[in-house]
Amino acid sequence: MPTGTVRLHRVLAAPPGRVYRAFVSPEALAKWLPPHGFVGHVHHFDGRVGGGYRMSFTHLGSGHSHAFSAEFVELEPDRRIRHTDRFEDPGLPGAMDVSVTLQPVSVGTELTIVQEGIPEPIPVEACYAGWQQSLALLTLLVEAEGA
Repeated sequence: MPTGTVRLHRVLAAPPGRVYRAFVSPEALAKWLPPHGFVGHVHHFDGRVGGGYRMSFTHLGSGHSHAFSAEFVELEPDRRIRHTDRFEDPGLPGAMDVSVTLQPVSVGTELTIVQEGIPEPIPVEACYAGWQQSLALLTLLVEAEGA
């Protein structure tokens, strides 16, 4: 069964440590990862290699939910995260590999995300649209200054 890949790149005006924490904090994930129109709930979180999390997104209008799990394969603080994701929906089989790379730059952090193995029923352009919405929320979260 063919699968898709998305590649994303952003430069964030925030230090790598803050961006890294947004990817490994259940409260932060629930705030920024669900695309527009969805709310997120983290059901389980174990922030170690071999651990992972289970999360669901619920559409605020329809109430429809979908859940997925992620297993951490690599955690290099402030530099790199790799995890394998699986949808719980049997119509979306297979594992997706997600690599997140954080590189310090003069204005903050260069963020690169590669998601491979997107199930064939999901259009790649829909993944790009969802990620763009999520990354807009991530930017608002990590670029905020204050206490």
